[in-house]
Amino acid sequence: MDVLSMLKALADETRYAMYHELATSTQPLTATELADRLELHANTVRLHLERMREAGLVDVEPVRRGTVGRPQHVYTLASGAPGVAFDPPSHALLAGLLAALAERVGAGSEDAEAIGESWGAEAGRRTRARSCVKALSNELGRLGFDPAAQPDGNDVTISFLHCPFRELAEAYPELVCNLHRGICRGVVDQVGGGTVEAFSTLYDHDPCRVTVSVGYPDQA
Repeated sequence: MDVLSMLKALADETRYAMYHELATSTQPLTATELADRLELHANTVRLHLERMREAGLVDVEPVRRGTVGRPQHVYTLASGAPGVAFDPPSHALLAGLLAALAERVGAGSEDAEAIGESWGAEAGRRTRARSCVKALSNELGRLGFDPAAQPDGNDVTISFLHCPFRELAEAYPELVCNLHRGICRGVVDQVGGGTVEAFSTLYDHDPCRVTVSVGYPDQA
């Protein structure tokens, strides 16, 4: 099983909820049954299930329930898929405490961005990517942001389809969003070949995104 693909798939809250339902069910479930349990549209559930199947998390099997009608596809956890009985991650608690401490001692958005830039610069020094956009996408993917890049002339907009820091960002937007902004700027500046032109946060319309301007389109 590709562990990275598995973690990316489970990073989405909806997919994790579906995975939990499958893990705790005493029998295989159809997409419709999952949709009813989670109050989601069945087509949405099917798309998420396909992503989970591609990641090796679930198996699908056609079965016939009754004597008439088409077989239904039922889903179960794949062999070797991890369980869900994890303790609350201590790093999430620590991150919240550190954010609260930073706010209490007076750390502001400029401090957060500076720390982020240092982190991003270090990531930029480690990368093997020669394109700043590729390096940034790789780092955002490693951090769990599920980035999606869209070139537009000399600009490349990278949307964040998932924010692993969303709960913290909602509680401490000035600190967390500017920390993220700094990470983006640090990676791009360190690798070179582009500049961060815009950065949209929780204050703006979804999805959050960063726009990088490169010297030539083929540098993306």
